[in-house]
Parts: sequence; C-alpha cells; structure tokens
Amino acid sequence: MYAELRRLAAGYLRSEDPGHTLQPTALVHEAFIRMIGYVPDCHNRSEFFGLAARLMRHILVDHARARGADKRGGGQVVRLTLEEDIIGAREQDADLMALDEALVRLAALDPRKAQVVELRFFAGLSVEETAEALTLSDKTVRRDWQFAKAWLLRELSGEKDDGS
Repeated sequence: MYAELRRLAAGYLRSEDPGHTLQPTALVHEAFIRMIGYVPDCHNRSEFFGLAARLMRHILVDHARARGADKRGGGQVVRLTLEEDIIGAREQDADLMALDEALVRLAALDPRKAQVVELRFFAGLSVEETAEALTLSDKTVRRDWQFAKAWLLRELSGEKDDGS
C-alpha cells in the first residue's frame, strides 16, 4: 500500500509549482500520521485510498495557506492543473484552495457527489471501485461524476446560474 500511496502523492505534487517544498514521501508520511485515528473506520481498500486522498488534499491546502500567510511570500498560491475531463483543457489551471472551497460547497449541496470526486479524481479509483466503496451502482457513480465535473467547471470558471 505504501507504494500506491506514494504514487498518489507524486500525482498530486506533479501538478504543483516547481518550487513546492513538499516531497511525495513527506506527503505520504503526514497523511499516514493523520490517518492513524481513521484506519479502523476503513472497511475496504477503496475506503482506505479515499481517506488517504482526502487527507492529502487537506495537507496540500493547509500547506498552501501557510505559504500564502508567509510574510515574504504572502499572496502566493499553489496551483493544481485539473484533468482535461474536468475542465475541458489542460491549459486552464485552478487554484488548489479554490478547488477545495468548491468541493466543500459541493459537499454541502450533495455529500455523495463530493465523495465521488474525491475517490475518482484524488484517489484515482475506477468507476467500479468507487461504486464498491460507496455501495452504489456503477451507473449512479457515472451520473454523479458527470454532474460533479460540470458543477465544478461552473464553480471554478466563476459562472453562476442567474435562475432564468
């Protein structure tokens, strides 16, 4: 599992600024330390990796906030390039903190859809693995994934529904 966690961490950090100070090993270790209290709550592999992905996302957001608050580097942000299937073009970047805030808003709207994003995008689970982890049908996961991608695109692009 360590190798898979390290692969997951490397995937997160590959999209970060070149000067990012966290290394994959440090990110895995920090996530593992935070995970210790949660592991008994994980009933299968998919839940475990979903939890790991969520914790790594929180660690990176915390790190970005700390860097932004740094006296000399205030205002710096950590950038995360989203997969093409979420935002339509690799050239478009979304701020990691904006993505985190959008996921928090999505979770308030529909917690299950936010969980699908965490498992599919952040943990890299397949539709089938996500369905197993959430005890849903593959069809429901696909539908939630499509909705969540469209919703996140709208939120991150700044477009708002005017209700008409």
